[in-house]
Amino acid sequence: MQAQELSFGYPGAAPLFEAVSLAVRPREIVCLLGGSGCGKSSLLRVLAGLQAPAGGSIRFLDAPLLQPDPRSALVFQQASLLPWLDVAGNVGFGLDFARQPELGAERHHARVAQAIEAVGLAGRAHLYPAALSGGMAQRVALARALAREPELLFADEPFSALDAITRAEMQTLLVDVVHRWHSAVLLVTHDIDEAILVADRILLMGGRPGRIVREWRVDIAAPRESHGGAVTELKMDILAALLALREPSPSATRPGTHP
Repeated sequence: MQAQELSFGYPGAAPLFEAVSLAVRPREIVCLLGGSGCGKSSLLRVLAGLQAPAGGSIRFLDAPLLQPDPRSALVFQQASLLPWLDVAGNVGFGLDFARQPELGAERHHARVAQAIEAVGLAGRAHLYPAALSGGMAQRVALARALAREPELLFADEPFSALDAITRAEMQTLLVDVVHRWHSAVLLVTHDIDEAILVADRILLMGGRPGRIVREWRVDIAAPRESHGGAVTELKMDILAALLALREPSPSATRPGTHP
């Protein structure tokens, strides 16, 4: 995916972001990092084709992107499972929607089974959402996206509501699944540690309106938890960049001036 000079804002309001250009390469995990209100979730929705940009262009698989593409998939913070469907039903939900590639019953069943196995829920396909923990529900949400065999997975803070241990498990699972399924990922997060642990590249978004202000390529070998010095050095660099975004301009702090 390539995006050039994107901007977006709601009618009658200031732009949420502008002049945003970025790319996500095949089999790459890119983390879009930033504080609350910088426009990163809105940017994700625009890139996914859920909202039209006010300006700029998006290309996906060498074609202009003007609407959601069936070769991409989304995972959000809430699993949003349908309570009347079991795990298999939730994972397969939407595979026969309009614009989805037509599947026969055998292929449909195979995709669902493979996705459930990939997220570690083999043997639990018959369970209903009421019987699932939060982490299991997010695994089902991830499996639902994977069943579409996406070229690009959009993920909007999908693990932020989970406890620390479950979150770490899901982060590891995400990296493993991407490598196994050969998908690319654009992950929105406000968590620096999460970005460092999973990303191939980190893009820092900030300002009002939001822009991409810094980029880091993460070359730390896996498992990254074993390289504490390199992880800490990168984290401190990112923290410094975040703090610089929050510092007031000199004119705002001179005596006798007003904000």
